[in-house]
Amino acid sequence: MAPLQERYREEVVPKMMEEFGYENVMRVPRLVKIVVNMGVGEGRDNPNALDSAVKELVIVTGRQPIVNRAKKSVSAFKIREGDPIGCSVTLRRDAMWSFFSRLVNVALPRVRDFRGLNPDAFDGRGNYSLGLKEQTIFPEVDYDDIDQVRGMDIAIVTTAETDEEARFLLKSLGLPLRSSGEDFEMLA
Repeated sequence: MAPLQERYREEVVPKMMEEFGYENVMRVPRLVKIVVNMGVGEGRDNPNALDSAVKELVIVTGRQPIVNRAKKSVSAFKIREGDPIGCSVTLRRDAMWSFFSRLVNVALPRVRDFRGLNPDAFDGRGNYSLGLKEQTIFPEVDYDDIDQVRGMDIAIVTTAETDEEARFLLKSLGLPLRSSGEDFEMLA
């Protein structure tokens, strides 16, 4: 069991039961999955870009990503149905806890001028999404081996019913959310 998962069971669950008045431990919100998505717009023209993005996601997450293809043609973007446009990985259980721990403790502190994550990025159902501008904040990615700096989207899915519960859960697990009054900037 991951240290963060032990912390969740021993510290966060009792704290949330007290804070929100849950009578049953099964009502306490928990992490369900983390989805990491990397869009590759030039994947149709440059197959090496897609291969590179897949390789980088394998390095960052430790899992083999699936290649996402366009569902329909869009002439404005010069995309045809079936063209590869990105890759994504869904992490659950031990892989999810390990990735979340590395994201919070190693990757986010490496972001330039980091002042915390946007506290308003919850979707209204207890899920949190964040975007990173570059994959080089993960120490596993060697800067010399990348061909292009690519961003990624990370969606953290919880069983929380409200944003307030999810905010309390993620802050208790160590996600560095900024106070609501500060300005928001994209992550570098």
